[in-house]
Amino acid sequence: MENIFYFKINLNKYGELKLQVEKENKTFRNAVIIYCICAALLFVGLFYINKDMKKKVDNRRKFYNQISSQLAAVESSGEYLSAKDLEKLAKTFNNRIFWTKKLEALSREIDKQLAIRKFTYSNGVLTLNGIIEISKNIQEGDVIFNFIQRLKNNPEISNDFPEIKAGPQMRQISKDTEILEFIIECYSREAAPLQPQKVQL
Repeated sequence: MENIFYFKINLNKYGELKLQVEKENKTFRNAVIIYCICAALLFVGLFYINKDMKKKVDNRRKFYNQISSQLAAVESSGEYLSAKDLEKLAKTFNNRIFWTKKLEALSREIDKQLAIRKFTYSNGVLTLNGIIEISKNIQEGDVIFNFIQRLKNNPEISNDFPEIKAGPQMRQISKDTEILEFIIECYSREAAPLQPQKVQL
């Protein structure tokens, strides 16, 4: 007699497994799609950030090159005080102001927070024109005040310029950099403005 084997298949169980596999595949596919979208957005964001940073760096480099060109132009123009000009100024002021020592003392009091673009001397008044790069970490008023105090506390400067005060200030934007232009006036003894006298009653 021939042996006959019977197999019982639970079609409901097979259908459930098939649905579970399809669900897992769909979940995996959605996860891959979301990951690809996030990666693409991140790449695009980094691309634009890098492009913006490169633009700012280029603008900053152009600004500093422009400042360097202006300083070079001042040095080659009639406004630049050469050693001979300083010698003439010293002679016209009865040899009382020794400019070499004054300029050396001035250079020691200039810190990295400010820059002196040019200076002029007329009628006993030494005028300093400077700039400060505006930053959240820097108080421009304090920088100017501290600079004036250093000049006053330096006897090499204050002996001949007893009166030192701040002049006009003006904010400007060059490219994407905001700067503050300021003026400091140093008065010699002959040119120092008269101080008001106190009247006692």
